[in-house]
Amino acid sequence: MIPSDYIPHRPPFLLVDEMVSIEPGVSAVGQWTLTGDEYFFPGHFPGRPTLPGVLLVEALAQCAGVSVMADPAYQGRLALFGGIQSAKFRRQVVPGDTVLLEVTMNQVTSRGGKAVGRATVEGKVAAEAEMFFVFVSTE
Repeated sequence: MIPSDYIPHRPPFLLVDEMVSIEPGVSAVGQWTLTGDEYFFPGHFPGRPTLPGVLLVEALAQCAGVSVMADPAYQGRLALFGGIQSAKFRRQVVPGDTVLLEVTMNQVTSRGGKAVGRATVEGKVAAEAEMFFVFVSTE
């Protein structure tokens, strides 16, 4: 499943390569494989390239966006970040890593919602975050 079928993001800012599973409006699992050729690696700790944590949270948010936008009840809308709470970073993510992105929607209303996400590499937690989003019309 291709994330860009559900959300408007495109390279170089589409941070999810493929969706592993989608339960519309409930949960989603995606993955992102970092090749080392991404635009941010040369400038983020030269000599020791590291994925910026904020981009890891953005990847989780994109995965959550896929879950919500896959629900027909929210078509014609756009989910925008409303906030990030209790983000924690547990390990570095580096070129060559494949990140598994798992999100669960805790609450979705007509105005927005809340999701929790976890990013792992080889079964080890790299980041966790609680994210809030708001809906806006695309028309």
